[in-house]
Amino acid sequence: MIEFFKGNISVKNILENDILPQNIALSSISIMELYFGAKNKKELILIKNFFSNFEILKLNEEITNISLDLIEIYSKSHCLKIPDALIAATSIYHETLLFTYNKKDFNFIKELKLYF
Repeated sequence: MIEFFKGNISVKNILENDILPQNIALSSISIMELYFGAKNKKELILIKNFFSNFEILKLNEEITNISLDLIEIYSKSHCLKIPDALIAATSIYHETLLFTYNKKDFNFIKELKLYF
């Protein structure tokens, strides 16, 4: 979504024509990252309004447990970070494909299915 907001045409085409807006859901962690990265209040409001139309996948006990397992397995060997573990766990729990341009941060997680 960061690339989408940067105006990346390739990402825009994938999201609008291949994945389709009605099939997009975002981890609450991804939304937090977008809010955190907003340049100012005006951009924050723009981001908040834009994503109000999408399903937000919130954390629950099972996602927490999956992310704890991922951190235990991959934090030392692959430097898996907490937000990435939570995003991956959310995708694993909901059995959804994860669309990301940071494939190197996720491609080692066996249970996770990435959108290519």
